[in-house]
Amino acid sequence: MDFQLMANSAGQLLAGIPVTLQLVLLSLALGAFCATGMALMRLSSNPLLSGFSYAYIFVFRGTPLLVQLYLIYFGLSQFKFLRDSFLWPFLREPYWCAILALTLNTTAYGAEIIRGGIQSVPWGQIEAARACGMSRFMTFRRIVMPLAIRQALPAYGNEIILMVKASSLASLITLMDITGIAARIISRTFKPIEVLIVAGAIYLLINFLATRLVKAAEWKLTPYLRPRG
Repeated sequence: MDFQLMANSAGQLLAGIPVTLQLVLLSLALGAFCATGMALMRLSSNPLLSGFSYAYIFVFRGTPLLVQLYLIYFGLSQFKFLRDSFLWPFLREPYWCAILALTLNTTAYGAEIIRGGIQSVPWGQIEAARACGMSRFMTFRRIVMPLAIRQALPAYGNEIILMVKASSLASLITLMDITGIAARIISRTFKPIEVLIVAGAIYLLINFLATRLVKAAEWKLTPYLRPRG
């Protein structure tokens, strides 16, 4: 085991953390917004909306993220109308292709998590809100969504961890995140074990911090579950 190489690699791999965090945070933020809309479509009584949402979730949960990433990065460039459109300056960049693939993927998983959270809200609380004269929108904003977030947060914490790990696939389309830098070091030193151990430790640290943040959010949102006295 080459400990000197591990120490030298650590500094280089740390330089990839900003790219990894950008991929994860931006895709999670966009994905959470889109997932909320997709979950509401899934719960809609309109068969077109619910059917579209079901098909979207089925496709993106049922196919590998790597395939989705390759289809976006390599496949969209095959269409001339896209190359001539205003979208091309974004779609030709691996960074934005990775963001798009990760966002579309986490939207599908997040939509099911949020849908489960919404459906877990007790019907009695919704009836009580309506009895107090709240409109449907106010009931959703002040009663349903806060409770749904509390219920969905533990499962969404797992999705955050999965997204951190999934971001490593972006290295396959030339992005220099943690895994991309690790691959470059390995190609130069031919010592994959030492480099990958350090890279894995960095991902482990990121996920440890993410779990702490999710746990802190759970503690903040559930004051009624805290021990008293």
